[in-house]
Amino acid sequence: VNIYPQEIEDAIILHDKVADIAVIGVPNEEMGEEVKAVVQLAPGVEANDEVAAEILAYAREHIAHYKCPRSVDFMDELPRLPTGKLYKRLIKDRYWGKTDSRIV
Repeated sequence: VNIYPQEIEDAIILHDKVADIAVIGVPNEEMGEEVKAVVQLAPGVEANDEVAAEILAYAREHIAHYKCPRSVDFMDELPRLPTGKLYKRLIKDRYWGKTDSRIV
């Protein structure tokens, strides 16, 4: 099944506590890869398990279940290239490290 991150990002960015988002594939021993949302929260919103659960519930309401992120992590600021484009490679590397089994 092909899952397109942009579709998921476009849905979750509309949540009022989300300022920026990157959706990536991260390692999963059983499936090979699973969907993760990495979120920069809106100013004044504190990162915690309750907010993560709220974002996941919002995703389930707006996206097909098989496309929904399995988990949410938070970053103070998502890395961007000088052009303003998300620098997803830096985000992905936090989860994949130096593993050679990355699915492309």
